[in-house]
Amino acid sequence: MTEAFPKISQIKYEGPDSKNPLAFKYYNPDEVVEGKTMKEHLKFSVAFWHTMRGTGADMFGVGTFFRPWEDGTNSIPMAIKRAKVMFEFCSKLGAPYYAFHDRDVAPEGRNLRETNQNLDKVVKELKKLQEDTGIKLLWGTACLFSHPRYMHGAATSCNADAFAYAAAQVKKAIEVTNELGGAGYVFWGGREGYQTLLNTDMKRELDHLAAFLHMAVDYKKKIGFKGQFYIEPKPKEPTKHQYDSDAAACLNFLRQYDLLGHLKLNIETNHATLAGHTMQHDLEVAGSAGALGSIDANTGDLFLGWDTDQFPTDIYLTTMIMLTILKYGGFTTGGTNFDAKVRRESFEPIDLFYAHIGGMDTFARGLKIAAEIRKDGRLQKFVEERYSSWDTGIGAQIEKGKVGFKELEEYALKMGEVKTNKSGRQEYLENLINEFIK
Repeated sequence: MTEAFPKISQIKYEGPDSKNPLAFKYYNPDEVVEGKTMKEHLKFSVAFWHTMRGTGADMFGVGTFFRPWEDGTNSIPMAIKRAKVMFEFCSKLGAPYYAFHDRDVAPEGRNLRETNQNLDKVVKELKKLQEDTGIKLLWGTACLFSHPRYMHGAATSCNADAFAYAAAQVKKAIEVTNELGGAGYVFWGGREGYQTLLNTDMKRELDHLAAFLHMAVDYKKKIGFKGQFYIEPKPKEPTKHQYDSDAAACLNFLRQYDLLGHLKLNIETNHATLAGHTMQHDLEVAGSAGALGSIDANTGDLFLGWDTDQFPTDIYLTTMIMLTILKYGGFTTGGTNFDAKVRRESFEPIDLFYAHIGGMDTFARGLKIAAEIRKDGRLQKFVEERYSSWDTGIGAQIEKGKVGFKELEEYALKMGEVKTNKSGRQEYLENLINEFIK
């Protein structure tokens, strides 16, 4: 097979002064930050669905993307060719990981058995490509939202047959993820929710979703899959309301159904935005619960109410993300997956490189700035001092559970009025962050 990107050489680090659009200005994979290389910190992954299966189509027009390797079929030979293009792209980009849905990489057949056979044929090729290139699978997942059989959902469907089919599909997806050495597996409930409560038994649907995930956990143990399971929050789209609406809702669900020890969170920037949160908020919620697993790196348009999946270019955003990720010890099994797509108007193959290079550089800058802020210490010192009343005296007694309402009433009566509070100095802190963003 001839190269899909013959005019593109290996993307290299050239430094901040470079004017080469096909070079990294800030992402130096071997540069050490807080004891680890950038490559180890960031663990960049390319999303198969956007990069290889995106067409630029929208609700108002057909696809615009020029992809010379595509032959217009959804055949096994085309799927294998597409896989080779994907690995050429990742290799030239220097991305160490990729991620996929089962239906991204292989076409559906006339029935489930034939579909599984199709997947096996492509997975055989993916395994060989991984061995040849050293590129690894960050995580796999099953597409349980596009086929008409899942119109009412998959694990939360009112149709038990749809539930059964989804279980069989996920079983296979976990198997191939395991075969490919995937570091994790993601559950995203695209249609696990409702359009109207008039026809919905919410408790029954949530019970079914929990049962589905417990089955997955049991099967994971049975086949010896060591990868991490993730659940991915999103409040809406395609359903009006998704049960995994945000990080807090996911954690509540996992706790309620005794699943918290088995799943962490895969958090996406644009999904957090749609939920009315910042990405940093959902990361903090997950991190404080010991459930921060992986991220889908993108950004959304704050003026629009839907998931735009744009590539991240906001240095402030990536700085806040990396501050929280470093705070909670960094990635283990997770990584930075670019669940992002080039714009409909950016239709040439080279635009895929521009987009990913920009995203990788932006996260590299965010990582370095976050590390500088942490080394400087002023931000952390301010936060520690703000809560210093909890380190001694009555505050420490409250945190240790040594006092109740009776003792606190006695304390308050002796104290009189609350002492003057100290300023939160929000503006000062925002200015402090800006000192480092250059």
